[in-house]
Amino acid sequence: MNIQIFGKSKCFDTKKAERWFKERRIKYQFIDLPKFGMSGKEFDSVLRAVGGIDKLTDWDAKSPEITLMRYMDDVRAKEDKVYDNPALIKTPVVRNGKLATVGFAPEIWEKWE
Repeated sequence: MNIQIFGKSKCFDTKKAERWFKERRIKYQFIDLPKFGMSGKEFDSVLRAVGGIDKLTDWDAKSPEITLMRYMDDVRAKEDKVYDNPALIKTPVVRNGKLATVGFAPEIWEKWE
């Protein structure tokens, strides 16, 4: 397994995900999402794996961009806005190759083992 956890250092669910992998002695790489973001290929891979931009976006974030995105119909424009501002991504994003999850999802991670 090649686990990557994209998250925010102050996100409770990100810390729970890290703890879940540590308890099972599964090595992972943590990437600080607001600081480093995702590469274009990583972003596209995660979008395909989770089922689109609406599942990847943190709709509960208090941001003017989120308010604007609620009224946008153009999916590509939403993707560009989220890619340009990684703080709008719901965390943690956990990747294992081409597989990915958004949020705390141990029931899915167990199937990866």
